[in-house]
Amino acid sequence: MTKDVIALTPKMPDTRSLLAGLHAGGPELSLTATDDGAVIQLCTAAGRPLVSVEAPLLVHVPGEAERLLGPQVTAPEPPFWWTETRASTAAPEAESLAGSVCGRLTMLLGGTTWPPGAAHTARVAVPDDATHDEQTPTPPGTPDDDRTETAAPVLPAVDVLTDSTAVLIADRPLVPLTAWFSDILRTTARTNRALHLVTPPHVRLTLPLRTALSGAPNRWVIQNPAGGYYDGLSGAQLTWQGGTFTPTGSTAADAFTAAATPAEERQLTVSFRTVHAADSDLVLGRALEAAWQHLTGTPPAGWGTAEPVNLPWSPRQLTDLARDRAPAPTHLIAVGTPGRPAIATHRITRTTAGVAQDTTLTLGYTTPTEVPLDTLESLAATLIDKHGLTTMLTTLRNARADLTLPAHLEAPSLPVSFTLGPRDTRAIGLTHARRPPLATKPQQLGTPSYPALHYPLGNGTDPQAWTALQNLASHLKNSPGVANSA
Repeated sequence: MTKDVIALTPKMPDTRSLLAGLHAGGPELSLTATDDGAVIQLCTAAGRPLVSVEAPLLVHVPGEAERLLGPQVTAPEPPFWWTETRASTAAPEAESLAGSVCGRLTMLLGGTTWPPGAAHTARVAVPDDATHDEQTPTPPGTPDDDRTETAAPVLPAVDVLTDSTAVLIADRPLVPLTAWFSDILRTTARTNRALHLVTPPHVRLTLPLRTALSGAPNRWVIQNPAGGYYDGLSGAQLTWQGGTFTPTGSTAADAFTAAATPAEERQLTVSFRTVHAADSDLVLGRALEAAWQHLTGTPPAGWGTAEPVNLPWSPRQLTDLARDRAPAPTHLIAVGTPGRPAIATHRITRTTAGVAQDTTLTLGYTTPTEVPLDTLESLAATLIDKHGLTTMLTTLRNARADLTLPAHLEAPSLPVSFTLGPRDTRAIGLTHARRPPLATKPQQLGTPSYPALHYPLGNGTDPQAWTALQNLASHLKNSPGVANSA
């Protein structure tokens, strides 16, 4: 059963309604908040965390509730308010308390709750801390041979905290990269801890969360029905030792390799970088918008810094946020319209060359024939002519068309094409760059005085495309122009 309960309301949760929800456990519970006020915790008088409540989020983007919670959810028409609660797995009464918080909000404001049936309005009796076992309980789903302390308020609603690792336990069909999850990731990195997300095998991740968890030392840990644990991204078998999950061998768990993705479904991923001079008239996000329009026929539907993506698409608002955060980098997420699976992560950084934008746009297709491989060269030309493209890599793989990540083995991505922008083509030397050790010659794009090159590598079905890409990279790296500049 999930420990997360979400209230979707057409009206803003004001102070009165929030207080009504937060008093679901009675006035003896205390309230704490993170430094920025983004998360409020309901705690026992002794400070034991029970429920965390994220700041309500106004969602303008159609289809976000259905994308993250499933098609059966009956969300209000956008814009609506999304208030997410999370119950501590270390306290048996916490889940009912989270349901009462959300039930009271929807009673006062209208709307609905997720999951169905979780909400109620009854007061939840919370035992005194003295009635609990003095030794900190181990939350369900984690081993009981290494007792650990529960999280301090600096890590809201973390289930297990050790000197090296913060453990989160989730059991909802799809786990997104929420603002709360992003805050936990930043805090664990700042305190030199790993973040390990523990879930049952049926749970899936959104692509933004999968990207966030893919770098060491973070892990997605799966409770193996046959016993033990395995890594949800690699299949490596894991054990709980010394306050963290560590690999036990080189073989993948059978549960990871047994399941399969539907054979016809595909994911097309376009990863590209653009660089522009930093000036007051620069509007960011235009290259992402152009790529989205080129591949889907429509611009992105919305953008935000976490999931659910809540803001209508606006390059100017995106630019304002990046300027406010500069010189620190800005990480963003963009989503498409309902019925056209597409999602992108977008990173904006200041470099010595200007403002760099790194975009990874992924689109889902139910059949291979839907994939628009014939439009990639013209997409590259558009990004070169109008958006300062430096590089673009396109890959294709057999994976879920809904762009979620299951905890089982999926086919690797296979290169389809690579594009080298005019700046790097000039640095390498056009003569050398246009003569790679490939079966197909590159297409020259851009202008005759400032050319770029587009290299076809395959149709997404031949594993040898990786060898072709490696040979191309080696050829470009070993050019006379690169050697002389070094």
